[in-house]
Amino acid sequence: MKVINFLVLILILAGALNWGLWGFFHFDFIAWFSGGNSTWLARLIFCIIGLAGVWGLSFLARCGALCGSCSSHHKE
Repeated sequence: MKVINFLVLILILAGALNWGLWGFFHFDFIAWFSGGNSTWLARLIFCIIGLAGVWGLSFLARCGALCGSCSSHHKE
C-alpha cells in the first residue's frame, strides 16, 4: 500500500507541476511529451493522473487524523 501511495503522490505532483507550467508559461508538458493533448497517450496520462487525484482524496482523511482535527481523537 505504501508503494501505491508513493506512486499516487508522484502522479499528483506531476499533475500539479504540469498545471503550474501551463499557468506560468502556457506550456503543457504532458501534451508536448505525448505529441498533443488529444492523442491516446495524453488522454491515458491525464486519466491516470486524475485517478491518482481521486485516490489522493484519502490522504485528506489521514491528514485530518494526524493534525488532530478528527473529533474522535479529541480528549475531553
